Amino acid sequence: MRHGKKDNHLSRTHSHREAMLQNMASSLILHKRIETTLAKAKELRKFVEPILTRAKDDTYQNRRVVFQSLNDKETMKELFGTVADKIASRPGGYTRIIKLGNRLGDNAETCLIELVDFNELLLSAVAEKAATTTKTRRSRRGSGTKSADATSAPVATSTEAPVDEASVAAAPAAGDDLTLIEGIGPKIAELLNNGGITTFTQLADAQDETVQQVLSEAGSSFNVHDATSWNEQAALARDGKLDELKELQDRLKGGKEEQ
Repeated sequence: MRHGKKDNHLSRTHSHREAMLQNMASSLILHKRIETTLAKAKELRKFVEPILTRAKDDTYQNRRVVFQSLNDKETMKELFGTVADKIASRPGGYTRIIKLGNRLGDNAETCLIELVDFNELLLSAVAEKAATTTKTRRSRRGSGTKSADATSAPVATSTEAPVDEASVAAAPAAGDDLTLIEGIGPKIAELLNNGGITTFTQLADAQDETVQQVLSEAGSSFNVHDATSWNEQAALARDGKLDELKELQDRLKGGKEEQ
């Protein structure tokens, strides 16, 4: 019985499983992201993250221990060089798993596992958003009490800037939930938002080439998604025709209409 044993054997012997995890860890370190099944990615994360933690402290003992796990000189060179410099300030959580859906054939759950510090697209998007977004904090102290001095009220209101009703009316509405569109998951919705497509109206008016360019810049794994029906679905969602949208999505599979 397997009481208390939480490791997934992956239907392999011990030696086969260890060799597979070694090869996958080497590929992840060398290429920074790999596509695999969700079960293998979860086991790989438990295997590789302690190795990445040791790599941050470049000592002879740590190199010996890591080499026992990886057994590849080129991987060791990349790990204790480029990778160690990137993850030096990160206290953990070096990898990210992005689900890609089920693959044809065996219907296995597939995903993309990557080193979070090497996803330049997301890092640049976060940096750009932080640079352009300004946050202000206003004190709420005493907001619920009135001043004893009756003359203080006109002085406080006189310093406030007048409210421009036209600018309030022209302010952009909050972004729509693009995951309602068949074929768009949370990750793709985030990529579209970073690309400037945040509402159903913008998606309905966007050219297919623009959407495919956003997906292509995110990597080859996202470029396989079929976005030909996204405009039509977004137009129905924009107009509030949810029943027609549901009927259309019943005929779709992965964003593409079945033959």
